[in-house]
Amino acid sequence: MKQLYVIAGPTAVGKTATAIALAQQLGTDIISADSRQCYREMNIGVARPSEAELAAIKHYFIASHSITAPVTAADFEQLALGWLDQIFEEKESAVVCGGTGLYIKALCEGLDEMPAVPQEVKVALQAEFTEKGLAWLQQAVAAADPLFAAGGEMQNPARLLRALSFWRATGQSIVAYRSGRVKQRPFQIIKVALDLPRPLLYERIGLRVNQMMEAGLLEEVKQLLPYKGLSPLQTVGYQELFDFLEGRLDLPAAVDLIARHTRNYAKRQLTWLRKDPQYHWLPANMPELSNVIRQL
Repeated sequence: MKQLYVIAGPTAVGKTATAIALAQQLGTDIISADSRQCYREMNIGVARPSEAELAAIKHYFIASHSITAPVTAADFEQLALGWLDQIFEEKESAVVCGGTGLYIKALCEGLDEMPAVPQEVKVALQAEFTEKGLAWLQQAVAAADPLFAAGGEMQNPARLLRALSFWRATGQSIVAYRSGRVKQRPFQIIKVALDLPRPLLYERIGLRVNQMMEAGLLEEVKQLLPYKGLSPLQTVGYQELFDFLEGRLDLPAAVDLIARHTRNYAKRQLTWLRKDPQYHWLPANMPELSNVIRQL
């Protein structure tokens, strides 16, 4: 049976380097499972793999779409299954690498079918959220969909926006459409979650934020200011610098917030991953890590 290796973990833990080393040993390709690295307009702020890394191994779902046409987890499921069909025609294995847990879940288990939400509902809600902020969004979701609010996902803006837009479009809780049924895939799935001691992970996050600023993140964000209301840009590293550019923060405060919000995001990623007992947890700084993964 063909094998799919999933390399997951919190931001800045070292997923890309591990996935590339593994893919090189296996002689195969990588499908990114990052909900932001797929956008051409976003580069520095989403830690897209470098040109050298992209040249070392063929990657799918990197700089492949535009922020003006957002991709959903359901879109990713169909795209990734198609890419796997291509890869498996010639290779015995493939690697998926990324930190977007919902995208990995969509690929490995499938998503429940549910009514579509009209784009105008999403756009209107996104504009309201941009104006009023996270606290307003949390209160709106708690009032409209207490069933969702009870599920403990109230710190994730993307999930909150999805739940509230679904409720506004259908008058129903999105939770009612979660069947829990897992689709069977015609390949073996080996899931690996990388981790580091929390102080080291936070140190790496701080270093990455500084490197992004030195690499020109502020200039990247300036170019995207006219599009700030689009959902892909409701992202750590962009929102804080939009606030700086519009005079709500000074630059040092914005950079500090990027680091803090990135740490919070890493915590949410770890919480999501720990809910799935199929993951093999490995230290990201383990010697010969890719060899260890191949033996799982």
